[in-house]
Parts: sequence; C-alpha cells; structure tokens
Amino acid sequence: MSEIYDLIIVGGGPAGLSAGVYGSRSRLKTAILQKGKPGGQAATTQDLENYPGFSRGTTGPALMEAMADHAQSFGTEIIREEVVDLELDGEVKVLNGKSGKEYLAKTVILAPGAEPRSLNIKGERALRGKGVSYCATCDADFFEELDVVVVGNGDAAVEEAMYLTKFAETVTIIVIHDEGVLDCNKASAELAFANPKIKWIWNSVLTEIKGDGLVESVMIKNIKTGEITEMETNGVFFFVGTVPKTEILKGKVELNEQGYIITNELMETSVPGVYAAGDARMKYLRQVITAASDGAIAAVAAEKYLAEEEGFKERVLTSQEPVLVAFWAPQVEASIEAVSLLEKKVAEAEGKVKLVKIDTYRNQRVAKRYGITEIPSVVVFKQGEAMGKFIGPLNEKDLMDKINSL
Repeated sequence: MSEIYDLIIVGGGPAGLSAGVYGSRSRLKTAILQKGKPGGQAATTQDLENYPGFSRGTTGPALMEAMADHAQSFGTEIIREEVVDLELDGEVKVLNGKSGKEYLAKTVILAPGAEPRSLNIKGERALRGKGVSYCATCDADFFEELDVVVVGNGDAAVEEAMYLTKFAETVTIIVIHDEGVLDCNKASAELAFANPKIKWIWNSVLTEIKGDGLVESVMIKNIKTGEITEMETNGVFFFVGTVPKTEILKGKVELNEQGYIITNELMETSVPGVYAAGDARMKYLRQVITAASDGAIAAVAAEKYLAEEEGFKERVLTSQEPVLVAFWAPQVEASIEAVSLLEKKVAEAEGKVKLVKIDTYRNQRVAKRYGITEIPSVVVFKQGEAMGKFIGPLNEKDLMDKINSL
C-alpha cells in the first residue's frame, strides 16, 4: 500500500514551495508534486525586483531555486509528477499521477497556478521576458523613459496602461474596436483618454513582435483596410486575461465562473482538508509575495486541521468508553461552571465515562460539525456516535441520569 503523507501540495511555484517550508517545519510529512522544474511562472521571470529583501539583480530562477532548497532542507519531498486526477472527498485523499503512481494524503493544498492568456503571436513566446511582459506591476520600471505597446482594452489593460505611464515615455494601446470604443469601464476610459502619454491605434490587431534578443518593433494590422505597418517599440504588454490551471479540479472543489478556486481567508476550499494557494485561487493580487503568503497560511491551516481532526478521532471517536464532549470557551463564565460540574460528576462515575473539553475558539470545525451554536453545550458519544446533546446550563440530575444510562 502507498504511504500516506500528512500533506501533499499540487504545484511547485512560490505558493507550493512556501507551503512546503511551513508544512515540513511543522513536522508534517510533506510532498510537492510538480510537473517540471519547481518555480512556476516566477522561474521564467529573469528580473525580479519587487520581492521584499531581494534587491535589484535578483532573478526569478534564483529565488525559486532558493525556495526549493529551503523547503527540502526541512524535509519536503519534491517529486516530478503531473497530477491527472484526484479524489478529495474521503478522509484520505487520492492523487493519481501521469506516471501511473498513486499518492495518498490526509490533507492537500492545491497550488497549480495560472498562466497569462497567450495570443500565440509570432515572436511572443521567443521574446517573453525580453520585452514581452504580462505584468505591469512586475516589469514597468524596466521601461523607464522607453516606448511600450499594450494589447487589450478591458479594465485590466487600461488600468495597467495607466500604471505604465508612470514609467514609460509613451504607452500605445492597440484596440480592435472603432475609435472611442473600449471594453473597460467608463471612468477608466475617461482617465485614459485624458492622459497625454497614452496613444491609441484603433481597428487594429498585433500580428508579430520583432527583435534580436530584445523587442525592437511590432507589426500591426488594420482589420478594416488590411494594411500592415511596422512600429518601433521597446516593450509589449499583454493584458488579455489569465487562465487558471484548474481543468482537473472541475467537480472536485468549488470554482468560480472563470475557473479560479474559491477559498476563505484560511485558504479552505469547499472540501474539508483541502486548501488552495497562489494564482489559481480567486484573489485580488497575483504576485510572488502573495502566492508565498497563501502557501504559508494554507500549510498552517492544514496542520491545525490535522491536529484537531486526529486529536478528536483519537480521544472521542475511537474511544472504547462513552465520552462527554464539553464545548466551552474561557470567556464564557457559564461554560467554566459547566466544565467544573462535569469534572466532578465524571470523577464520581469512577471510570464509567470520560470527559473531553473542546475550546470552541480554537476548534471551530468540530463545534460546527455537531451544530454547536450555544456555549456551554455537551454532546454524549458512545462508540463514536453522538447519542445526545445538552445545551446551555447543565441540570445535574439529567446529567447523572444520562451518565448512568451509558
């Protein structure tokens, strides 16, 4: 039988590697399943200047290699494997690799990443990172006092073009629509039209990017006349959307209409024990630093989930004797009094029943599972099954009658 990991992370970008560091450091048996070399999109970014603590000259590949080494130093296994299917609903999660191998885990972090939507224009791939960019926040300062082209005219494209004007000499937006027609919101359009650094080419599409090692010019086609003209430029920014790598997750966890994974602030997905981190998650900002943050949060949440679930299973669900589970909170005085009474009565029962105390502030998941909405509450378990519930201040006679009936 395959070994069972405490935590398996799908994807070895900055989110996955960060999760690996935090998971392994928490003494979880942790593995990262990564299709190719670790690093994700960040590993293809030659210059990386906005990761705190790493000054100019830092490269994406170098930072990702350092992250991978860091994770492995704590014991994270990085396995070159493409996940092609998953079964996430059970207590033990099953991940199937393209190699045919099956991987088992108690918890899973989904960090498959996302990729910029490509138009597959001639020269686009060859000059990526050499003047072709998909992120103004990442790369705008490389084009200070230079000329750049923006492809796209939706909200993201126009807003990013506005940001680029803080650095570039000119920003030329190529728009497929008639003059004055944009897909972005009206407010952004008005600001862009009023910006003297922004120029417009209407009824046109980009057909080719040229350059010998760096972007030097672009070929632009007018869709009404068919005329193709060459325009000198130093950079091309594409803002035509991103695509999350979540195809295999459809029907497995809840996704939004665009295919991004829906989580809460703990990175929890719609499936217990399954978390998501990084660019594939529905979020506001997709950067290396936010991906790393997601990974850290997800790993810590997974560790606490395991501690809570395994502790409850060991102390309550697999107990050979009946168990009184007291849900209490230190700030609720009535619950402190209830726990005191329970401790006294359990002692009087002389081993007939045991007491387990659950602090609802620290263990919200178990409380929610058993419908605990009022503190104090007591749930009676026998052979792993909930047999009854006391809600609110305890009645001593009713409590003893229940204990004696077990």
